[in-house]
Amino acid sequence: MIVPISLEQSEPIHYDITIDTLPPLDFNTSVVIVTNPTVSGLHLEHLLNKITAKRCHVVTVPDGESYKTLQTVEDILNACFEHKLDRKSLLIAFGGGVIGDMTGFTASLYQRGIDFIQIPTTLLSQVDASVGGKTGVNTPYGKNLIGAFYQPKAVYIDPAFLKTLPPREFSAGVAEVIKMAVMFDSDFFHFLEEADFTEEETIVEMIAKSVSLKAWVVNQDEKEAGIRAVLNYGHTFGHVVENETAYTTYLHGEAVAIGMVMANALAVRLGLLTHDEAEAIKRSLKRASLPTEYTIADVDSFYEHFFLDKKSTNSTIKFILPSGIGGYEVVSNVDEHIVKEVLATFGSDSE
Repeated sequence: MIVPISLEQSEPIHYDITIDTLPPLDFNTSVVIVTNPTVSGLHLEHLLNKITAKRCHVVTVPDGESYKTLQTVEDILNACFEHKLDRKSLLIAFGGGVIGDMTGFTASLYQRGIDFIQIPTTLLSQVDASVGGKTGVNTPYGKNLIGAFYQPKAVYIDPAFLKTLPPREFSAGVAEVIKMAVMFDSDFFHFLEEADFTEEETIVEMIAKSVSLKAWVVNQDEKEAGIRAVLNYGHTFGHVVENETAYTTYLHGEAVAIGMVMANALAVRLGLLTHDEAEAIKRSLKRASLPTEYTIADVDSFYEHFFLDKKSTNSTIKFILPSGIGGYEVVSNVDEHIVKEVLATFGSDSE
């Protein structure tokens, strides 16, 4: 299956997302594969057997969200210099969302921009992170606050890589799938409510539908000036959860799941979502073995973190909320007291 990305700018950008067995890849240039020890140990030999290139080098960076930093990007850049890459060279992101984000950001920086492709190996990166050209790193102030919109030349999604994915990582990817369904497609959400995530056919359908939905969004709004911001449902709250726990307690998808529950609580409070709908979403998250509980230690501190969110402008917080299941609303200027009341329901005093 091929899902096209078509961005009409001053210089139109077109590339394909291929969902299928990884094909042979022939490059008439030097290639650097960026990966981590886990993916390298499981799949690097398979990838190398698929690649033909003038020269092919491998850069292995530490595994985990805590290494998604400017320092790691500098390490990758230094490796590119050491291997004498030029402007016609190519980077390959071979791993999950962390690898994809850092590799794409490095590609945008090296000699003012070289090509890269995405070969995502986790469910989260296959359904979300590899599609759309968001790249970047985290800082102590928040998640993905340094980065660029930089589109890959191609994305190759091979569901076979998921066979070695730990169950927890798989569940983290399902959170992004549920996010997409709640925002844009109630039929897809109801499909997920009954889906057997152990069936290969179901997994392929889930990937294809999610990628198609995200491509539809990105093709309309590459740089998040409008509808693409809706993809951040659960992220405004989830990013604060990740920051408060130093990116070590939760996988990104797990934090998003918690963030969706919090966003739903605000949506119920504002009359956008019924209690039953919020409970249905929560059941789906739990069914996918995702966390749905979090204790906010300091409501004021949690609230202040919202202002570091990229969607906040002019000291105004934008909340992406479900309007029923299959609909959305971007809400600004929510009274601070209302938001804090909702956050307080996740505090230790509420137990």
